[in-house]
Amino acid sequence: MTQRTQRTQRIEDYALIGDLQTAALVGMDGSIDWLCLPRFDSPACFAALLGNEDNGHWRLAPKDADRCTRRRYVGNSLVLESVWETRTGTVKVTDFMPQRDRSPDVMRIVEGVSGTVEMSAVLRIRFDYGSVVPWMRRADNHRVAIAGPDSVWLRSEPPVSTWGQHFSTCSSFTVGEGERVAFVLTWHPSHEPRPELVDPYEALEGSLDDWDQWSCHCLGKGPYHQAIVRSLITLKALTYAPTGGIVASPTTSLPEELGGVRNWDYRYCWLRDSTLTLSALLSAGYLEEAAAWRDWLLRAVAGVPADLQIMYGLAGERRLPETELPWLSGYAGSAPVRTGNAAVHQLQLDVYGQVLDTLHVARQAGLSAEQHAWSMQLSLLGFLESTWREPDEGLWEVRGPRRHFVHSKVMAWVAADRAVQTLEQYPSLRGDVERWRTMRDEVHRDVCEKGYDPEQNAFTQSYGSTDLDAATLLIPKVGFLPPDDPRVRGTVDAVQKGLGVGGGLVRRYSTDGLTVDGLPGSEGAFLACSFWLADALRMTGRVREARELFERLLALRNDVGLLAEEYDPARERQVGNFPQAFSHIALVTTALALSREEAEG
Repeated sequence: MTQRTQRTQRIEDYALIGDLQTAALVGMDGSIDWLCLPRFDSPACFAALLGNEDNGHWRLAPKDADRCTRRRYVGNSLVLESVWETRTGTVKVTDFMPQRDRSPDVMRIVEGVSGTVEMSAVLRIRFDYGSVVPWMRRADNHRVAIAGPDSVWLRSEPPVSTWGQHFSTCSSFTVGEGERVAFVLTWHPSHEPRPELVDPYEALEGSLDDWDQWSCHCLGKGPYHQAIVRSLITLKALTYAPTGGIVASPTTSLPEELGGVRNWDYRYCWLRDSTLTLSALLSAGYLEEAAAWRDWLLRAVAGVPADLQIMYGLAGERRLPETELPWLSGYAGSAPVRTGNAAVHQLQLDVYGQVLDTLHVARQAGLSAEQHAWSMQLSLLGFLESTWREPDEGLWEVRGPRRHFVHSKVMAWVAADRAVQTLEQYPSLRGDVERWRTMRDEVHRDVCEKGYDPEQNAFTQSYGSTDLDAATLLIPKVGFLPPDDPRVRGTVDAVQKGLGVGGGLVRRYSTDGLTVDGLPGSEGAFLACSFWLADALRMTGRVREARELFERLLALRNDVGLLAEEYDPARERQVGNFPQAFSHIALVTTALALSREEAEG
């Protein structure tokens, strides 16, 4: 196998495996190129995705083979099955991470299907994002890698001969029809003893059973049932089980523009996703996951309202310092590679509306209300009442000057509106309903007067600007104006025309010329916004167009049903962090709405 070569896999060539605490990306060439242990936000021990093979990877494939012939997830699971058809025979590799009791395991089972196949494996462990070469030794029929706080143990069943070469562990073996060889990679803190061994074949059966039991709870059938289930499985895989938090993506720094600088760390939990996430989980029948996400949200936002952040760590951590990793060249040369996210310090007033809307949706759905939740909501609303007139960085986390973003003001209206609805429905709750009605009406007048451009017949990105923003497609969805309002219809038309790119997809906002985000370069079509366009088309009576756009978006998924954050129509490639929760949440929401539309005739 070639040494120290840049990875050439497209983003969509990867599949996801995970154990509900971290996740790995497996390429069509049989290489695991990204894995952070023991958590989603831990330093990666395989970082070839953002550099080259010397930054850590684990390839397991037939000798001299390039890519697998086909692959799939087994049933409704996160167990990946890759089939390789070679000149001498056919082999199947099953990759998965069983849900852990304590220590994370990556398991890879090779099974001969027909003939005989010579297999080759190369394991390069590089702790701390590919920068630390561990000390390797043999112990108890394992290869053991240790460096600082990290220890990884590799074993095979039955034992396979291994040797060291170029600071990697190599092996070669042959499998015939019906023969199986299992590899198990286990991480644990280096100061602790090796964990108890886990039987890989029992773990496989257990993993398939766990996923089957979970996925069978998905409500409804409909024309898009399989797409919904696969996206929900992806969202479940991005859930940090100990706390219920859902990461935006398991990766950092996959570029929004190939070769560009728009590379961010998405391994955290964003409040912007909260309402859509909760609604999607509730609509699909996953009350337990919805309650866990709601509870995570309440813990994360607890404290002084002025200190509310746009994102938090997996357990609600607040400090997420942004750092660049200069030893990594970046995916397709897209540098810098970043960990942490400086946007955590931004003022984004829309998150107050997102939080209050989420808790309102939870109450309406019958999730048991926490006693302190309403007091917290009133506290957040009181802060928003005094600050909604201020400029902010907005939903898209622009790194340019603050502005009066229309979406932020609309979400301030949502916050007041949901308080009014709650107090009207539950008059025993304390609160001044007239106070919030007054705020709601004032925000509404302000947005309609300052955020609407009569010449375009559309709401704009910010006050005093003529630029468009796909976030304004959410205006009818949140109830700010009815779908049949001429201003809503005009906004849908304007966004579709002004921000549209190939195939009916849309960008978030224009990156032509002097950009609002203060960054050079451009980006692809934003997939969640394109789903929002489909929603807006449906709500304004253009159901056929909505369905056509939705099905075009479905066709952009990779061969195992995964979506990144964005799509580059010119290169016909997925771009941005992968897979992206925001894209899959939007897919589920749009699919459920179109399914209801069809069921209702």
